[in-house]
Amino acid sequence: MERVDLKSIVESLLFVADGPLTLQRLGEVLEGSARDEIRSVVEELQAELDNERRGVRLVEIAGGYQLRTPKVNADWVKKLLGGRPPRMSRATLETLAIIAYRQPVTRAEIEAIRGVDVDGVVSTLLERNLIRAVARKDVPGRPFLYGTTAEFLQLFNLKDLSHLPTLKEMEEITLPDVQGDAFPLESTEES
Repeated sequence: MERVDLKSIVESLLFVADGPLTLQRLGEVLEGSARDEIRSVVEELQAELDNERRGVRLVEIAGGYQLRTPKVNADWVKKLLGGRPPRMSRATLETLAIIAYRQPVTRAEIEAIRGVDVDGVVSTLLERNLIRAVARKDVPGRPFLYGTTAEFLQLFNLKDLSHLPTLKEMEEITLPDVQGDAFPLESTEES
């Protein structure tokens, strides 16, 4: 297969995918194409989309690659799609942060840190597929240990967990003034 054809196919696959595609998955679909060649095509496509100021970017996220809208176009996309971005309460964000930074962690450990019951919040995070039970702790009662999911990485535009902000970076972040107790979930990089 010629390189130009391979690049066209990869672009089509990324366009129709409902989530990030890993190089391994691309290799499975593109039988006969070398993984290094696929990586090279993905990097070339990524550079082209960035350099030409196109309406989409190819972003490495959640262990794979996904086409995303540039932040500068977010207002237009929202206008087309309508509605407000999903919101997350302070309690939900706090619980999610504890899980992200301490994973794997039990519900009791989260409650010890927050000082309140987290049953409802954990249920909400499980329903939204932002966390999952990853194992059971080897203690009496064998409680579930929770960790984040690929959807969590996608929502917060993280390549992997090593890209979570450090404590110093968190101190420098200023949160927007919001009405009530909910924060809009808007991407910090690409939409």
